[in-house]
Amino acid sequence: MKYIDNLPSMDLMRSEKMMFAQLIIPVESAHRAVSYLGELGLLQFRDLNDDKSPFQRTFVNQVKRCAEMSRKLRFFKDQIHKAGLMPSPHPLSQPDIELEELEIRLAEHERELIEMNGNSEKLQQTYNELLEFKMVLQKAGDFLVPGEIHSEETELDENVYTNNDYSDTVSLLEQEMQPGPSNQSVVKFISGIICKSKVLRFERMLFRATRGNMLFNQAPAGDRILDRASNEMVQKTVFVVFFSGEQARKKILKICEAFGANCYPIPEDTTKRRQITREVLSRLSELETTLDAGLHHRDAALTSIGFHLTKWMNMVRREKAIYDTLNMLNFDVTKKCLVGEGWCPVFAKTKIQEALQRATFDSNSQMGIIFHVMNSVESPPTYFRTNHFTNAYQEIVDAYG
Repeated sequence: MKYIDNLPSMDLMRSEKMMFAQLIIPVESAHRAVSYLGELGLLQFRDLNDDKSPFQRTFVNQVKRCAEMSRKLRFFKDQIHKAGLMPSPHPLSQPDIELEELEIRLAEHERELIEMNGNSEKLQQTYNELLEFKMVLQKAGDFLVPGEIHSEETELDENVYTNNDYSDTVSLLEQEMQPGPSNQSVVKFISGIICKSKVLRFERMLFRATRGNMLFNQAPAGDRILDRASNEMVQKTVFVVFFSGEQARKKILKICEAFGANCYPIPEDTTKRRQITREVLSRLSELETTLDAGLHHRDAALTSIGFHLTKWMNMVRREKAIYDTLNMLNFDVTKKCLVGEGWCPVFAKTKIQEALQRATFDSNSQMGIIFHVMNSVESPPTYFRTNHFTNAYQEIVDAYG
């Protein structure tokens, strides 16, 4: 034992001498004291509340608040990446803010982004519906031109549709869609658009449901369109189904709904189709302008957040670590001080005491922090002083325990 005690205090293969210490910290100085000790990194606290669950500890509410702020910051980071932007690696210099102020600011940013995303999704959905409507008007109209219909049935005098989102276009079709006398032998049609990958199964199901009493025409839509179900750009096909009878109409509409096909109204009159097409193109142009303005506004908000994101994430991470450490401390009998125990290297005693004195001064506490060494029968943890060369190897060793 004497030989071991006489060895040098530090060697590459040997840990520093460790000592067990107790701290008595006034409540008003506890946050700063733990923060300064964390920056120093030379004191390992022992959990004095290991018999309590995380929800029974003193600062559980503060930990929950930090976790909620971390969730919001992750949401901002995901939104920045989805927008194709990158958070600034060098945050702008700004005055330090309190945790409460940061919490309010993050809540405002989250509420603003959620509102912008909601409005953008609604506009994008309307834009996609109008884009599909335009393609149906252009492609399906060819099947309604006299001389190009391959059916030898009677002329078409009624259109069936299920999309109620186009109140502007319905008024143009009122005359075409006035209810007439019931005649089950009249040929009707349903027009719409469906994913290209479903066309073959869709046509086969229609044929079986109507027992072959229908005529199915299709044409490629052309450009890729955003699919509502998968939220991906896919190829779609415009279709027109000619049929006769109310029962066939109900079956076809149910099959369209089951296959995710979107049905749109198409008037037979060429003049009205052209008029509706012009109106749809006008609305598409307006929506494009609105979507571009909303996208620009959202990118500006995300860019502003990105300048401070790294700093905010570091701040929240540090605050959560502080409160996690405070949860390892116990209140004394007066409930005015926190008592903590931990291990530290012998050489770090002076540095730790200086950090505690600075915490007392910065917190304007009238009562100082008590630091005294205690005897312990437990095996001390190890601590190795490293330099720039040996630090990487020591981290590898620490990673494997």
